[in-house]
Amino acid sequence: MAEVVLALDWGSGLDALIEPLQLAFMRRSLLVAVMVGVLCAVVGCYLLVQRMALLGDAISHSVLAGVAIAFGLGWNLAVGAFVAGLLSAGLIDWIRTRSPIKEDAAMGIVLSGFFALGIALITAIQKSNKIDLNHFLFGNLLAVTPEDVRDTAIAAAVVLVAVALFYKELHFYTFDRLGAEASGLPVHVLDLGLTAAIALTIVASMKAVGVVLVLSMLIAPPAAAYLLATRLHHMMAIASILGLVSSVTGLFLSYSYNLPSGPAIVLVASVLFGLALLLSPRHGVLTQPRHVGSRPPSPLWRELRSLFRR
Repeated sequence: MAEVVLALDWGSGLDALIEPLQLAFMRRSLLVAVMVGVLCAVVGCYLLVQRMALLGDAISHSVLAGVAIAFGLGWNLAVGAFVAGLLSAGLIDWIRTRSPIKEDAAMGIVLSGFFALGIALITAIQKSNKIDLNHFLFGNLLAVTPEDVRDTAIAAAVVLVAVALFYKELHFYTFDRLGAEASGLPVHVLDLGLTAAIALTIVASMKAVGVVLVLSMLIAPPAAAYLLATRLHHMMAIASILGLVSSVTGLFLSYSYNLPSGPAIVLVASVLFGLALLLSPRHGVLTQPRHVGSRPPSPLWRELRSLFRR
């Protein structure tokens, strides 16, 4: 009897997964979720290792201005977003090289300026056109169109093929920029290529998770993989699996519980990172017990104890 009940539960659970895929919009959403999960993971590994997360955040917020301008002019939104992403990265580099302003400050200035411009333009456009700002900010994976699937596939193919073709050069440049430059590698071209890859990835992911939350998909799966792997290609493989699981699981949660797709995907990615942080064999909080006397207390803890002892 127990075996029959278990078989029924397994069958009903499988039906719950298969039934939504009978709908055309769910099949399109699943394709985009798979591509976005893998693409963000691969590009995010370079961002994480090179400590360029803030650049990804700056570009992701800047594309909103390009979306608004493209919508107002009747252009393709993806093209407008991509151009705005490249323009923001170029402006950050120009401010950094032509003034004493540091890179992080330049990123903050460009990020906030482009994002404010995008919101202002979209607000003005809303007065005469119906446009949902939330879809651009937080994504709406369940509303992807065949054109969105095509654009995402093109962006994913371009970026992933480029990474595969220039993996050795990117690997050298990522871990030893000065050595790569001394050996004759075109590091400025690699800089531009990586920036373009980030912009393309953000444009491809915009419909799924939105410009506000895309940074989490670029960082959370690679960060979890960083705790589990010691080599870049292993890190990319694990991050791709985690990104894929996050996107697909978030998609089904969004469909089943009527949740916004972007936050649902990001929540799953955050949970997976939390599990890696706790259970990683080499770095896990729970798998690496702290023996008494083996590690000195943190400076903050020492200072707090000294305050109470006075």
